[in-house]
Amino acid sequence: MGRSSQLRRLRSALQQAQRGTAAAVLLAGDAGVGKSRMVAELTEHAVADGARVLVGRCLDAGETGLPYLPYVELLGQLGEDEVHLVKARPALGRLAPDLVEAPPHVSGADRRLEQDLGQLQLFDAVHGLITELATERCVVVVLEDLHWADSSTRYLTSFLLSRLRSQRVLVVATYRTDDLHRRHPLRPLLAELVRLPAVERLDLAPFDAKEARSFVAQLAERDLPEETIAEIAAKSEGNAFFAEELVAAWAGSDSCRNMPTGLADVLLSRVEALSPHAQQVVRTASVAGRWVRHSRLQEVCDLAEADLEAALREAVAHHVLVFSEGEERYIFRHALLREAVYGDLLPGERVRLHSAYATHAAGTLDKRGSAAALAHHSLESHDLPRALSASVRAASEAKASGAYAEALYYYEQALKLWQAVPEPETVAGTDELTLTRKVAYMASQAGEVDRAVAYARSLVQLTEAHTDRTVLADSLRMYSQYLLWADANLANATKAIERAWELVRDEPDSAVKAWVLSVRSRIATHLDVSDEVAMGYAEEALRVAKASGAHGAEADAQISLAIFDEFAARPERARERQLIARDRAVQAGALSVELRAWYNLCVNLYDQGELAKALVMIDEGTARAEQVGLTWSVYGLEVRLLQVVVRYMLGDWDGAEAAAELPGRAVPDLAAAEVAAADLHVKVGRGRYAEVRSMLRQFGDQWRRDPFTLVLIDPCVTEMELWRGRPAEAAARIENAVRVQREYDEWGIRGIWLGTLGVVSYTELAKQARHRGNTEAEQDAVRAGMEMLEFVRDTVRFGRPRSGQLGPEGRAWVARAEAEALRLRGRNDPEAWREAVRAFGYGHVYQEAVARWRLAEALLQAGDREAATAELCLAHEVAERLDAVPLRDALRQFAKRGRLALGEAVAQERPVINPLTPRERAVLDLVAKGNTNRQVGEKLYISEKTVSVHLTRIMAKLSAGSRTEAVAAAYERQLLT
Repeated sequence: MGRSSQLRRLRSALQQAQRGTAAAVLLAGDAGVGKSRMVAELTEHAVADGARVLVGRCLDAGETGLPYLPYVELLGQLGEDEVHLVKARPALGRLAPDLVEAPPHVSGADRRLEQDLGQLQLFDAVHGLITELATERCVVVVLEDLHWADSSTRYLTSFLLSRLRSQRVLVVATYRTDDLHRRHPLRPLLAELVRLPAVERLDLAPFDAKEARSFVAQLAERDLPEETIAEIAAKSEGNAFFAEELVAAWAGSDSCRNMPTGLADVLLSRVEALSPHAQQVVRTASVAGRWVRHSRLQEVCDLAEADLEAALREAVAHHVLVFSEGEERYIFRHALLREAVYGDLLPGERVRLHSAYATHAAGTLDKRGSAAALAHHSLESHDLPRALSASVRAASEAKASGAYAEALYYYEQALKLWQAVPEPETVAGTDELTLTRKVAYMASQAGEVDRAVAYARSLVQLTEAHTDRTVLADSLRMYSQYLLWADANLANATKAIERAWELVRDEPDSAVKAWVLSVRSRIATHLDVSDEVAMGYAEEALRVAKASGAHGAEADAQISLAIFDEFAARPERARERQLIARDRAVQAGALSVELRAWYNLCVNLYDQGELAKALVMIDEGTARAEQVGLTWSVYGLEVRLLQVVVRYMLGDWDGAEAAAELPGRAVPDLAAAEVAAADLHVKVGRGRYAEVRSMLRQFGDQWRRDPFTLVLIDPCVTEMELWRGRPAEAAARIENAVRVQREYDEWGIRGIWLGTLGVVSYTELAKQARHRGNTEAEQDAVRAGMEMLEFVRDTVRFGRPRSGQLGPEGRAWVARAEAEALRLRGRNDPEAWREAVRAFGYGHVYQEAVARWRLAEALLQAGDREAATAELCLAHEVAERLDAVPLRDALRQFAKRGRLALGEAVAQERPVINPLTPRERAVLDLVAKGNTNRQVGEKLYISEKTVSVHLTRIMAKLSAGSRTEAVAAAYERQLLT
């Protein structure tokens, strides 16, 4: 995973060697990053191509090392038919005394000269042996862990690489970059080797955030929840070995805080090699966190300046710490290294050091970040009063800078400490009610809507006894609003807002009253209330807001009135209102209201089918949400989802995938699941089904809890099953989506899309039954498909489009449903498909191409080959540009069956690149036929464990989570017959 470019370079070097030009690759990377795995992949590929592979490893045997150890191991791998080549070279007796008698030792004055000559003869013998072995076939020499090589091995390696010319030889040498301190003896050799024409260096970097997350998800399968997968991916920092160890330790565990003992031992071994002073500095630095400033270490570390500098120099030289010159700070090379050191501290030592850091932070509170540091160190040193006051201060600083997730963290921490501190109001400078209100608000801004609901519920309980009626009313308003955002419980939201209204109905005009009326108007649109009544609430909210100077509530009411304009089919007027509301929200500093205006402006253009204009507005809205730190708030997330969907519709699939990329652990679970759901469109369209199945495993539980997201997921999976030729599974999936839609919103306009896919599924099912001659199954499919068509028609009849009338997207799906229904009953009408092509021409590039495909089929059936070819070529051009592999392949198969010309550039089928070795293909073929690992081993004369290793590699290559998925993925990619 994430190594395709490096693997291509290795295979290119192998091909170069096979053609007769020797090559060498220095494969560099940190410990655990995957060097050995890459070498194993290359050597397996080389063996499959008929190359001879010899592997030698260096061992950590101290400073002197074991002379020539990897080359001794190489000779030990030679077969009986190759031993004569060793015996023909007496100098090799130094490496293989069992095969060749070593030359006698010389004493006296000529001893030094004789040793030098003997070493040169040995070097030449090794070079000659490898060259002769390469006369019949390519030879791959692998030297692993060159950082542990002794001087003799280094000299021989240099000799060998400097004499690579026209031999059919590839040398691959691996070494750890994190073990090469400044005075490491391998450093000067590497500097010489990379200047040789046959040698190239290949750096193996850690996985990036996306690759790390995918890697952990594949390792974990279904054993770990999504938040744990994200945490492991973040902790591993792209190191494959670290990720594997953490997954193995945390699978099935409730806690993700304990580092595996074996991993901790590996990490600490690097620290234990340091001097006592250097170890003391590293332990002290670990308490500060991932990094620490030099000035802070000077204050906290109990060492003289000269000793401190010497210790830091040693820690940097041995790659435990990294010095950042611009910021005068030291950073742990890896987060897990810092965690291992910190975990190894004694309890008393830990408390003492945290207390020292807290004392230092208390004197620098004027600097940004000091309050957060003070809160952390005070809490860890058990100074709870200081931790409480610092937490409140840190939360305020985070809020001021737009870091709402961090603000939520510190406000929550303060709330947890509240009951443990005497006189908390005096210490914190606030009261519990105000603090709870801030926590609820921060949770809503950070996108943690479920937590916002819970804190707002607690806020209502705290304010029940409050003497000021408006305070309780505002708490009820917040609770109702957050329930509405979370789609949690409309009945409770209605009950809360009506109670809030009763409290302020007879009160003078105020901001609280305006907000209550505005939220009441929003909730009314979800109830069996006329538009006039709901709009009346919004108009009254606008009046009260203006009268009381509540500009945020005024903007919110304007947005609600704009939505009523859309209901009345007045989109231009609605847009004008939204722009006014947005500007007023900016003036008021009401960020959530401003983003609500951005979102509704985007939806207005989207519903009108003006996708290009909508995308401009969406991109601006997304940038604004990022600017103010509200990317994952309710409306920030909605705008991001629109960005993914609209780019997909306009045919910018790469842009859609980029918009769906998540930055990491800072994303709330709900937001991550919803963005992933939107991203499924492109993955299905491009035929990346293994990724789709992986996402279903990762986000399945979250998606099942959210009905809105579920009706996004099921249609995508339906399309995947249709492309895979599984119409029965597709029909079952879309039936589920329709059922959920009708339970939640019976005549919601989204039902048109769902119902159309239902018609398509049953059309393919009827076609399948027709081909099999199963008349009864065909009739059942036709009947079910017509029921889906009626559901589409009823949704058009009874549904209420937000724009007041059915927009271009809805009309396009209706056109496709009607055309598919004709195909369902055995007719394929070109005019019906022409209407579908015209309808999707408003901007849905992919669906327009699909409609052209069906139009081409209808035209060919009608005998118009020229028109069919024209439509087919237009559809194929789109499929090629989008890299829509399933559609492209379907178009080519149709062209082949119908003997329609797609042009020279396309007539030649692209070769299928098979990533599997011949052995792996043999294993997977037997697995596909139902054989167990033991049965596969018996038939291929290999052990059961070896079969398991092959399957693990196969699943990794095909991004599959099981044997079954690997077989399915191989069939999809035409890797199995």
